Amino acid sequence: MQKFVINGGTRLEGKIQVSGSKNAVLPIAVAAAILGDSVSVLHNVPNLTDVQTLSAVLEGLGASITRKNGSLYIEPINRMEYEAPYDLVRKMRASIYVLGPLVAKLGRAKVSFPGGCAIGPRPVDLHIKGLEHLGAQVEVKRGYIFAQTERLVGAKMNLIGQHGPSVGATANVMMAATLAEGTTVIKGAACEPHINDLAQFLNAMGADIEGIGTSTLTIRGVKQLRGTEHSVISDDIEAGTFIVAAAITNGDVSVEGIAKQQISAVSERLTQAGVQLDWHDTGVRVTTPQQLKSIEVTTAPFPGFPTDMQAQMMGLLSLASGTSTITENVHTDRFIHVAELNRIGADIRLEGRKAKVHGVSSLSGAPVMASDLRAGAVLVVAGMAAAGETVVSRIYHIDRGYEAIEKKLNSIGADIQRVNDSE
Repeated sequence: MQKFVINGGTRLEGKIQVSGSKNAVLPIAVAAAILGDSVSVLHNVPNLTDVQTLSAVLEGLGASITRKNGSLYIEPINRMEYEAPYDLVRKMRASIYVLGPLVAKLGRAKVSFPGGCAIGPRPVDLHIKGLEHLGAQVEVKRGYIFAQTERLVGAKMNLIGQHGPSVGATANVMMAATLAEGTTVIKGAACEPHINDLAQFLNAMGADIEGIGTSTLTIRGVKQLRGTEHSVISDDIEAGTFIVAAAITNGDVSVEGIAKQQISAVSERLTQAGVQLDWHDTGVRVTTPQQLKSIEVTTAPFPGFPTDMQAQMMGLLSLASGTSTITENVHTDRFIHVAELNRIGADIRLEGRKAKVHGVSSLSGAPVMASDLRAGAVLVVAGMAAAGETVVSRIYHIDRGYEAIEKKLNSIGADIQRVNDSE
């Protein structure tokens, strides 16, 4: 395994480019590989371990995937494979996306319960509920989800769960419904930018989806979908992470390739905290002309503050004056990074779903461990602001969602080295 050795205290300055969205490319690649009848080409695809893992899953199902110059060339499944085995699916939760498309295209699916980040249970009940509404018979046994049907039939359903709309279930059911007989109406659909990008991609393949960007999707089933060419949207969470990195180092950085509407809630909270964001045609210039101020942050489904930016915001607010309150309403157990931030000198105390972040004057380097993707990102961000050396281990979590993060940050003034654990 590898780790990052970060020499903190450097100021970030310059331009940094945002990669394509991980959360968008994963379901889009599934749609291209399973639902399409001809080759699709996806551009602006980040080189991430999650993309590599999903490619292995899809190739195991019979698709052919080639990566060249930041693009994926996807030739759809050419044989009747319907099982996504544990050995592949265990590595990432997004593998559940193959469930609906397999049932729609092949009439049956056997998908292992997925793995991924250890940030509490994220049930698949809404995925199953949605497919059952479409007429699939679904059974869960021995760690696998079994689904089959003679023909999916359009239906009306609501996909709002305990903590709001389900992004994963919206994507899964929407993909399945494109080949269902009749019309499907999804109430309480997720509205995240990457869900909209998936819907646009499906329409380009020949699907008939209305209501994109709203909480009600209407999908009229078609007989077949064709391959197409598509450029994946930029990654709003990577952009938010880079903005926080610029702010926490008191830098002057232009984050390129992101639009304000993609991260409006993050932008609003950062401005409240004292970060200056000057938006332009291709991105945003980030500066911190004043002392950071304490604020309140509550995570919520889009257009609310994204749970995937909660950890990074906590790192920034660790250096704000006063006491900030962060409430996590989307995922349970997503405060694992608190103990590691406190090792770097933060003063954060947990009260159930709330974290009280008492601002400190400085952070100091220490050995820390990434427990999940975004928890790893905040340790890199905080390490750049900390005095001395910070060593972040288990960085394979970070590689799941950030493309060569150390190279990008080093290009604007960071001092981060990737080394083997034995070094």
